[in-house]
Amino acid sequence: MPGISTHVLDAALGRPAAGVPVSLTTPDGAVHAGVTDDDGRVGDLLTGELTAGTHRVTFDTAAYFAASGQDGFFPEVTLAFTVDPQRGHHHVPLLLSPFSYTTYRGS
Repeated sequence: MPGISTHVLDAALGRPAAGVPVSLTTPDGAVHAGVTDDDGRVGDLLTGELTAGTHRVTFDTAAYFAASGQDGFFPEVTLAFTVDPQRGHHHVPLLLSPFSYTTYRGS
């Protein structure tokens, strides 16, 4: 089923980042929200038909760092990416540590 999902891994602690508030903004301005589960995932950030264009997913890393007792440099991480509905499901993972992050197009 088409949609958008995410997965957050805490590279500093070597485990999934549970409890990260996540929001997704679509090209038309609609906002969808979720919180990562115990495995660091939000599997249903957006379900159903995808709209082509630039989407933005924002991770509230300040809330996560505070809850996990870490002092983070980035209070939030916003990733902009292009959705092509012909490509089906879009998975946008985040590898996080207090002073860096990286991402890629997952599967």
